Amino acid sequence: MTTPQRDPSAPPSRRSFLAAAGATGALGSLAALGLPAFTASAAEPDRPTGDPRLPQDRAVRLWYTAPASADAMIQQALPVGNGRLGALVGGDPAQEAVYVTDGTMWTGGLNDVLDDDGQFPYERVEFGSFTQLAHLTVDLPDHTPGTVTGYRRTLDLSNGLVTAEYTHAGGTHRREVYASHPDDAVVLHLTQSGGSRLSGHITLAGTHGETTATSAADTTGSISAAFANGLRYAAAVTATSRTGRVRATATGLDFTGCADLTIVLAGGTDYAPDAARGYRDPGLDPLALARHKATAAARHDPALLRATHVADHRRLFDAQDVFLGASTPEQRAADTWTRLQARAAQGAAPDPELEAAYLQFGRYLMISGSRDSVPLNLQGLWLDGNDPDWMGDYHTDINVQMNYWMADRAGLSGCFDAFTDYCLAQLPSWTDTTRRLFNDPRNRFRNSSGKVAGWAVAFSTNIHGGSGWWWHPAANAWIANTLFQHYEFTQDTGTLARIYPLLKGACEFWQARLVSMTVTDPATGQDREVLVDDKDWSPEQGPQDTRGNTYSQELVWALFGNFHTASTLLGRDAALRGTLDALRDRLYLPQISPTSGWLEEWMSPDNLGEDQHRHLSPLIGFFPGDRITLDSSPKELTDAVRALLVARGMDSYGWANAWRALCWARLKDAERAYQLVTTNLRPSTANSNGSALNLFDIYQVEADRSIFQIDANFGTPSAMVEMLVYSRPGRVELLPALPQAWSAQGRITGVGVRGGFTLDLAWRDGKVTEATLHSVGGRGTEVVAAGRTRTVDLRPGGSVTLRW
Repeated sequence: MTTPQRDPSAPPSRRSFLAAAGATGALGSLAALGLPAFTASAAEPDRPTGDPRLPQDRAVRLWYTAPASADAMIQQALPVGNGRLGALVGGDPAQEAVYVTDGTMWTGGLNDVLDDDGQFPYERVEFGSFTQLAHLTVDLPDHTPGTVTGYRRTLDLSNGLVTAEYTHAGGTHRREVYASHPDDAVVLHLTQSGGSRLSGHITLAGTHGETTATSAADTTGSISAAFANGLRYAAAVTATSRTGRVRATATGLDFTGCADLTIVLAGGTDYAPDAARGYRDPGLDPLALARHKATAAARHDPALLRATHVADHRRLFDAQDVFLGASTPEQRAADTWTRLQARAAQGAAPDPELEAAYLQFGRYLMISGSRDSVPLNLQGLWLDGNDPDWMGDYHTDINVQMNYWMADRAGLSGCFDAFTDYCLAQLPSWTDTTRRLFNDPRNRFRNSSGKVAGWAVAFSTNIHGGSGWWWHPAANAWIANTLFQHYEFTQDTGTLARIYPLLKGACEFWQARLVSMTVTDPATGQDREVLVDDKDWSPEQGPQDTRGNTYSQELVWALFGNFHTASTLLGRDAALRGTLDALRDRLYLPQISPTSGWLEEWMSPDNLGEDQHRHLSPLIGFFPGDRITLDSSPKELTDAVRALLVARGMDSYGWANAWRALCWARLKDAERAYQLVTTNLRPSTANSNGSALNLFDIYQVEADRSIFQIDANFGTPSAMVEMLVYSRPGRVELLPALPQAWSAQGRITGVGVRGGFTLDLAWRDGKVTEATLHSVGGRGTEVVAAGRTRTVDLRPGGSVTLRW
């Protein structure tokens, strides 16, 4: 890894598998909202006049001394993506392998025929699965391992490039791979100087039994087919050379005598984010569009193609700079896998540049995986097969939410839009399915009131409006709250107006669902009537028929409060707002268990699940919520949070460690938070939890099998930022949980702050030296550092620098 010093100025049941567009009223046709799809570009992208690449001695890079193994692509290949197209790049000199996905390559459908227990089927046919689009292979038969020296493979996070360099037969060879957002294509550029020129073969192959076609007229290879659900898809590849010859053959493209070779792949599906059209665009021809995009991009000079991509990538990547301290020259000289192993050794010294690069890798994945298409799922945009665990779906009880905790904090608010767009596109189907099926008498989670309104989803969702596995009533509140927190960062009332139907529909669901219960107030000994969630489950453990679980109660309390704010700001639904305010005042809120001293997870002093369960469901009002805070809540309440967190343990799956780290950061326990960050940085060996060679987070599902699951790659960086800056509307705390390893000197810029600000922060010897607050819509907030509170008032667009 090259990370230069910067100037500081047991898987339980779920884990073992156990059209109405009119339903949303004012939303109308989602097509009219301009939601993204695989379409023709509206205009030629802006092309830079110079080379926008950050020099290599300043770029943040991961690097390796060998190509990825063909049988370990998900752990070793390097990812590229343009937000819709993703690819894993192997880097083998003799046989370059590129595994390509499109975020909308989904089988399955609405999945609205319930099982006998009133729950949704959860399998690869009716619910469906995320799958690959195509494999691209570039064969250079004489570039065998024994003939190659000086090999180095790099992921340049700053410039958005994967490169491989080596010497062969006296010549120097270099290849670059990237996925261009402006040109909507994956590009490979190969060059050589000295020695023999490049000659070989390019193959494009489908992964679902498609037949590859070639065309001599436009020098393309292509695949095209349709799934049983009607989704049509295609991919096309072309290649050009200024120094050699490229021609189409029956099996692909041959190239001979080339000192340079540019390969361009484009592709996609006819998916449309519009329930009224069945999530399809019948007017779109994926094959024609793929061939057009590939050949159009290939007509440009390779340097101009790369410059267009790099300028676009850097516009997002440079929004945040991170310096957590200087690593040693020995650490910097080592490759990334060696550094991961060294950092994990007993008693090893910190490697702050490695840790900063890990945070930046999460930002790179967000830029690569969440732009102008569907949001990041369990696998992000990267697959090495067509059978991802849990179908690569959207889990709604932590995983999809965790995927998007980082975006605003890490200066990538625009990347959050894919999640908003997805929820809006699914809302008509979610609403219709809820009204038809939620109160099915077989559904053990149905509303005992007999009423149903609004929308709900299951624990898993797909991109076709469908749900899978069990109903998950509280998911609508968590989704709505996640969308609302994005508004808190941006203060964009246009966004608030867009998500308002989702907030309102979730509230209407809970208005119909809450039931009354008599409880005894432990403080007074008096009985009182409270409102609680109906029979439900605390994910993902314990009984399935308890009422008033902390998880649901906290989410609904936050939901009603967020609706109050939204309806007030937008001037809508005053009567409903008043009704929900009254319901919120009656909500049961969790107590402290007199038995364990923990915050209760159920309406019981007893723990009804596993002491060290991976989920932190009862702490959702602490993080990501703010009902319980260290500075405003009774000490006995935050002590109960701490006690439960201690009981849950310090070593779990990557995403669970990330959630724990965020909670410890909120408790201002810097060393525990940092320990969990470094736990997730441990190298994954023998299928263990940890970071793979390529830094993908690895999730051990069985003793001899592990998978990649992307949420920790976003959750852990979220925790790292939160250790440096904690915010809620009206309050910003600087360095609330700065660990000793980062304390000597550091800086972070472009941190999103709830209330409508961004922040640039510098520190030395554990103390803030300077903080600059920029308003992106916010007007006033308190800034807390070193025990001192300062009030800041700004106009939108203004900034102020504070020094300590």
